[in-house]
Amino acid sequence: MSSLPSANAAGPVTRFAPSPSGHLHVGGARTALFSFSFSKGRAGKFIIRIEDTDQKRSSDAASVGFLKDLEWLGIRWDEGPEFLAPDGARIGGGPNGSYFQSERLELYNRYCQKLIDEGKAYEAWDTSEELEALRKDAMARKEAFRYRFRGPISADQRAKFVAEGRQPVVRFRSGEVAVTIHDEVLGDATLPAGEVDDFVIRKKDGFPTYHFAVVVDDELMGVTHVLRAQEHFTNTAKHMLLQDALGFRRPVYGHLSIIKNPDDSKMSKRDKDKVLRKAVKERGLTAPPIGTVTADEWTKWIGDDNVQLDLEGAIRLGEALKVQLPEINVDDFRRSGYLPEVLCNFLALNGWSPGGDVEKFDNEFLKQRFGLDRVMKTPAKFDRVKLLAFNTDAITAMPPDDFARRCREHARQYRPEFLARLDDARFALLMTASQERSKTLDDPFKANGFLLLADDALAFSDDKNVRKALGIGAAPADGGRTGLDHLTAIRAILAGLSEWTQSAIESAATAYAAEHAGAKIGAVAQPLRIGVSGSTVSPPIWDTLVLVGKQSAIARIDRCIGWAAALR
Repeated sequence: MSSLPSANAAGPVTRFAPSPSGHLHVGGARTALFSFSFSKGRAGKFIIRIEDTDQKRSSDAASVGFLKDLEWLGIRWDEGPEFLAPDGARIGGGPNGSYFQSERLELYNRYCQKLIDEGKAYEAWDTSEELEALRKDAMARKEAFRYRFRGPISADQRAKFVAEGRQPVVRFRSGEVAVTIHDEVLGDATLPAGEVDDFVIRKKDGFPTYHFAVVVDDELMGVTHVLRAQEHFTNTAKHMLLQDALGFRRPVYGHLSIIKNPDDSKMSKRDKDKVLRKAVKERGLTAPPIGTVTADEWTKWIGDDNVQLDLEGAIRLGEALKVQLPEINVDDFRRSGYLPEVLCNFLALNGWSPGGDVEKFDNEFLKQRFGLDRVMKTPAKFDRVKLLAFNTDAITAMPPDDFARRCREHARQYRPEFLARLDDARFALLMTASQERSKTLDDPFKANGFLLLADDALAFSDDKNVRKALGIGAAPADGGRTGLDHLTAIRAILAGLSEWTQSAIESAATAYAAEHAGAKIGAVAQPLRIGVSGSTVSPPIWDTLVLVGKQSAIARIDRCIGWAAALR
């Protein structure tokens, strides 16, 4: 086993190596965060490598999604795929590329052939049917199936296999030796001799397996420390055997516990699908709501529990069904308006403790303090209530200008219709009116969709709070005047205002309330809120009226008066 390359003496080299199958899962994000923090806090280097040798799961678009997620979290890589950040910085590149495994086949083939030439690996020509027969035979003997080298094949036999159209895999000769794994998080564990079978290192399609490619890449890229999920723990034995056979060094390993939902289930990308299917079943839907997914997508999805809608389709369907989809991927939390620094803070606490009762910190703190000695061995519980509380605290403490700027950035990506509808002054007013009521960057938009509606498309909520505020089906109050009476009266006053500002509207309404509503401004304000927003919830009413605009406000009030009068 060779020593670590002298080039790494300046600090540890870590890597994060996702397979490009979509946006980054929060579990993967935590692995990347820990790897990044470990190396960067010790003057080391952090590498991104895309493990795309599984052609069925890989796409260029997916890998870009991963990179966007990482950059948004503030996790920038020293080496890896080249990426242009939103601030214009060029990230990635480096002397060890390509950083896409699918473009490194020549390297893998060279090392694979080396093992074959040295008798440490061999071609195996078994068909799937033959392998299944071997498994059944082992089962009949009540033994675990482990593939073993059964001797060389002759040139004639090889020619026969080729003529049959067979394609070989290449298997590594593991040998029957015990393997001790030293792990900085979990401690030592020994796999008994014979536990590791002759595993495949090159598939029939010519691409290396994960086990082989990762070993070659970690060596050639100078990786000194590997942090990854606990599900890879037993794989480490295979990797150590390969490292020894190839004369490679062994990196330091640390395997991280999984992240679970509060109900102890594993956080899975299927969680969204489960919520959608439950909502569809409860509503008895037999066709997709208009504007969500196509009829063909719906039919395939409904007909097969293993089929999932793409992200955009799932979001549209969730909105139509008025269900909150659980955030699972980093992009889900970004869409929901969480702050990247808060998500990083929270993810770090899901598996690591800074000590000293410290809970709130930034990535710089994490880089300086993170160590494997404080990584937890047991699964972490992802408490969304606590995460939302963290996010709320951060937004409340944010300077108003920062809140407005970051909401504008959020709207530019996820809520562009608000930027199209509101001029700069009204957008600024919405931010001022929303900050203290917001838990996420999305709340100012999610809660105020009525601002986007055409006046004749606004629907009025027929619930008990609306009925009570307007006096529908109730005895008149305030000297015989109902909320609807007040709304009708104040409508004429507002229509006559020459200045449409918060102060002018408030003064007019206050004067009216003092004379006709026993000085109870709420008796006037709440009917107004219903009139222009459709419900009893909106930003402060005077701000809301300015945001809607005078012409729209009067048109909406007129519609509300007609709607309520028809229900009396």
